[in-house]
Amino acid sequence: MKGELLLLPNLLNKEAPHELFLPNSVDRAIAKIDGLIAENERDGRRYLQRFTFDRERTFRDLPISLFNKHHREVEELLAPLVQGEKWGLVSDAGLPILADPGYQLVSRARELGIIVKAFVGPSSLVLALMLSGLPSQHFCFHGYLPRRPEQSLQELEMRSRKEGSTHLFIEAPFRNDRLLSTLLHTLSDETLLCVAWDLTFPTQGVETHPVHRWRKRSLPSIDKKPAVFLFHTISEATKS
Repeated sequence: MKGELLLLPNLLNKEAPHELFLPNSVDRAIAKIDGLIAENERDGRRYLQRFTFDRERTFRDLPISLFNKHHREVEELLAPLVQGEKWGLVSDAGLPILADPGYQLVSRARELGIIVKAFVGPSSLVLALMLSGLPSQHFCFHGYLPRRPEQSLQELEMRSRKEGSTHLFIEAPFRNDRLLSTLLHTLSDETLLCVAWDLTFPTQGVETHPVHRWRKRSLPSIDKKPAVFLFHTISEATKS
């Protein structure tokens, strides 16, 4: 019997009831898993605590294996699945695989003949793109920018102007204000810049303006809040 690797969604706002954001198929799948692969033990256990399990098990009974920057033993993690077990993979927030190294598990699982299933749920990247009002037919996510991102931003702006593409990136929350300031000093006046923060929280905010308007506005309070930054540079052809 082939094992299964389930790519499970997590909440962005951990205080919200999961029923508001996760489909019932997630509850049904988690009820039958044999274990969970998570970034850390505490958050993995809190995630499991939301659900009920079959065979009279509780969230305390399921084993949790770690997969993060310190623990990446792919073969060891997949060993129970090779034996036919069903395990879930969850990220600290949002969808696994996106913006984390979980793709290594999926790639190796496929090579080993393990069944891989993905479940829908909230993703800050997708939600920000949907809410931004920026073109979404051609977009690219860059993760974290370099500590001194000015040259990278100029190169991405040229690429956006040439391709008509939208570019997304994130930052450590305590550096958000610094990054926003850098964006406003580096990007061209007509570039459309969006900042989306606290997505799915009651305090959610999304603002999209040309850079020259951003410079004249009161800036949103995004210090220490999870945020996604997006921009799209209007091409000369579009202007004309």
